[in-house]
Amino acid sequence: MALTSTLTERAFAQRRQRDWDRLDALVRGVQSKGLRRQLPEDVAQLSPLYRDVCADLSRAVAARYSAPLVDYLQGLTAHAHTVLYGQGRGRSAGARGRWLRTAIDAFPRAVRRHKVAMGLAFVLFFLPFFAGLIAELANPDFALRIVPESQLRPLLEAYKQGFASGRDAGMDAAMAGFYVNNNVGIALRCFATGLVFGVGSAFYLVENGLVTGAIMGYVAAHGAGGNIFTFVVGHGSLELGAIVLAGGAGLALGWSIVAPGDKTRIASLQAAAKSVVVVVFGAAVMLLMAAGVEGFWSSSGAPDAVKRSVGAVMFLLVLSYMLFGGRGSSEASQLERADEVDPWT
Repeated sequence: MALTSTLTERAFAQRRQRDWDRLDALVRGVQSKGLRRQLPEDVAQLSPLYRDVCADLSRAVAARYSAPLVDYLQGLTAHAHTVLYGQGRGRSAGARGRWLRTAIDAFPRAVRRHKVAMGLAFVLFFLPFFAGLIAELANPDFALRIVPESQLRPLLEAYKQGFASGRDAGMDAAMAGFYVNNNVGIALRCFATGLVFGVGSAFYLVENGLVTGAIMGYVAAHGAGGNIFTFVVGHGSLELGAIVLAGGAGLALGWSIVAPGDKTRIASLQAAAKSVVVVVFGAAVMLLMAAGVEGFWSSSGAPDAVKRSVGAVMFLLVLSYMLFGGRGSSEASQLERADEVDPWT
């Protein structure tokens, strides 16, 4: 029995030694030169090799292989774990910093990955937006047909009064909380309903675009257009942009079900979800930022010219980030290596 066990252990070690040596070489390379100096294809091998060696260790322990082999595998897995998951509390801040930089780079890359879906979402929101705005300016009763008068009247009074004197700090905080709840709810509907073959996302994009345009037209038609524009311009690129991105994510998700290609619908949905989830989380962060700007800056007593200038700068920053952010990032690129070509690109 002992001879049979020895032969089995030897065969096991001979079959797996190549992967063990490869993992050991990768770990030593990272420890000596750092992760950033490794080739992307080498870094991509670390995680699967580590998982395989963990499975080998479990098998060796269960089969009661010799102590030297078990000790060797334990050491190898420990060193690999240190490389993959950090080296204690002393490096936790650096690891968090790297994770944050990777997330910041991955978000615009994921948006561009689904650029066709995002472009369609933009059209589905802003075409009804301008249609509602123009229709209300041409026909003052248009907004009343799609938005309750009880909602329009208080808005009109608030914008007629303007924000030259600002708002109470407690009111600013309360309104920021309201904006978070309201805007996140809209974005989630635009995204989640995309599972119904993208139809739900398209519907909510059109509906919200039309209503938003009609409200702005209603306020403008009653003489407070400058005030509402000044209020919206500071946070609009974040808030409306996030709603469009969430709707685009829903469209991309729905399309992965409608046209799965050579995959099953479940596999296609899973593949699309990898980058779509990144877009949704990024849009959620944009909405939180928009709520803070809307609650504390847009309603402040700052001069209109300053607010409009800040809004223009914010728009350029958001646009530049989406177009150029994350280009050349090796960390964000590694997140996408396992993904296949997306049907929306």
